[in-house]
Amino acid sequence: MSIAAQYFDVHQRMRDQGVIFSFVGYVSEGILFSLGEALKQKMRLDETDANVTKRVFSIFVEQVQNLIRYSADRLQSENGTPTELSSGLVMVGRDATHFFVVCGNVVGRAEGEDLCSRLEELARMDPDTIKSYYREKLREPPEAGSRGASIGLIEIARRSTRAIEFGLTELEAERAFFCLKAYI
Repeated sequence: MSIAAQYFDVHQRMRDQGVIFSFVGYVSEGILFSLGEALKQKMRLDETDANVTKRVFSIFVEQVQNLIRYSADRLQSENGTPTELSSGLVMVGRDATHFFVVCGNVVGRAEGEDLCSRLEELARMDPDTIKSYYREKLREPPEAGSRGASIGLIEIARRSTRAIEFGLTELEAERAFFCLKAYI
C-alpha cells in the first residue's frame, strides 16, 4: 500500500466516523487558541446553531486545557524559558443527532483511575445534581495538585447532552491512555 493510500485510508475512516476536525500532536495554549478559532470558523461556515457552537467550543476548550495541564507525555524547555508542550489528540465530529468532542492523552495510571472514578460519580448524577455539585465545587479551594479550578470534568458533564463516554487503556511503566468523549 502506498503512503498516499495509507493516509487516505486514515482520512476516510475518520470521515466515516463523522470527524470534522482533528489534531494529534503537541499542543500549547497558543495552539489551543488557533485550533479553537478554526473550529468556530468551521461551525460558522456550516451554519451551526449559535448555542450548539458555544457548547461544542466550551467542551473543546475544557478538554484541550485538561490535555495541556495533565498529559504525562510532555516536553519542557531546559534553558529556563517557560515553554511547555503536551501531547494528545482532540477530535470534533457529528453523528446523526449530536456533535461530539473526543480528547485523549497519556496519564499516570493512578491519575487515570482517579479520572474514571470521578466520571463514574458524575454519570450517576442527574442534571440538577450536577448543577448543584458544580456550584458547591466553585466555592471550594482547588484540590491539591490541581492546575486549574478542579471543575473541568463537572463543566463538561454540565454541558453534555448525553452520557459521557470514557476509558483507560493501560500502557507500560504505570502509564495509561485516557480518553473522554462528550456529546452536544
